[in-house]
Amino acid sequence: MEAFLYKKLDGLQVQCHLCCHRCVINDGRRGKCGVRENRSGVLETLVYNRLIARHVDPIEKKPLFHVSPGSLSYSIAALGCNFKCLFCQNADIAQELVKSMPVDIKGLTAGNLCSPREVVEAAVKNNCRSIAYTYTEPTVYFEFAFETATLAKEKRLKNVFVTNGFMTPEALEMVAPVLDAANVDLKAFNEHFYKDICGADLEHVKKTLKKMKSLGVFIEVTTLLIPGLNDEKKELENLALFLAEDIGTETPWHISRFHPTYKLTDRPSTPVESLETARDIGIDAGLKYVYIGNVPGDSGENTICYSCGRTLIERWGFTVRENLVKKGACSFCGAVIHGIDM
Repeated sequence: MEAFLYKKLDGLQVQCHLCCHRCVINDGRRGKCGVRENRSGVLETLVYNRLIARHVDPIEKKPLFHVSPGSLSYSIAALGCNFKCLFCQNADIAQELVKSMPVDIKGLTAGNLCSPREVVEAAVKNNCRSIAYTYTEPTVYFEFAFETATLAKEKRLKNVFVTNGFMTPEALEMVAPVLDAANVDLKAFNEHFYKDICGADLEHVKKTLKKMKSLGVFIEVTTLLIPGLNDEKKELENLALFLAEDIGTETPWHISRFHPTYKLTDRPSTPVESLETARDIGIDAGLKYVYIGNVPGDSGENTICYSCGRTLIERWGFTVRENLVKKGACSFCGAVIHGIDM
């Protein structure tokens, strides 16, 4: 299928305008994501209607704690990613399988054939209230995600992206009318981390967060705290202040525990004390909702009213045990609890 958002250049070259790499691609070559190929001056997506994963998940697994808490989300993914994170938790489908994709797209077998309409029908059948574009980077299967999200809206389903936030303004403007919410990985707040660990840059992610906010997409942010790489106090203070001042104090911030994985096995798991320190930094910066992730049973999983301090949503991992938010407000003091269908 011909890709969205690209420009034809001289000599059969094309420039992709989907993500902020803005790859200039020669004939017969692919962009950095590995799943968009220039075929005689036409940019084609190699992963349209081929899903590598389809699951029914709790919305909390994304993690999205302020979008229809306790509901189910039909979660899909295709191959590929425009980042090369050394700590990728889904490297098998985001990076490794892409390397073995055949040159001829007619022979492509990675992923199961599935149409956007079939995804929407499956979401409805499984009593899901949303469709999550997740596991890998939804930007790189943008065509399929966009068409699915458009059909989902007709069925009154919500659409949520779990994304690295490296999409172009053009892509974001195109999808925003059908995108309800996004969990954006703000992986660090220093350029060296983005360049050396992820193969990208921080500034574009910051711009995406600001633009999402301006376009009315509800945002939650996740930072995987990696010992010695992105956990310095000053860096976390700057990150928290950016969220509070530029994105809004109502933005939920998830601080998740790292475990050694993929190509980053020389670091220990994040001490819980480091997560707690980061959470305190977020609260001190004025953020209303700061969560600790990947530590099942920790009180930092719960939603606390920023006004009266009462526990409103009690969680254990991805399970909501109790929800005392009533019509978007604290049932004790009436303070507004921000989100969608709270």
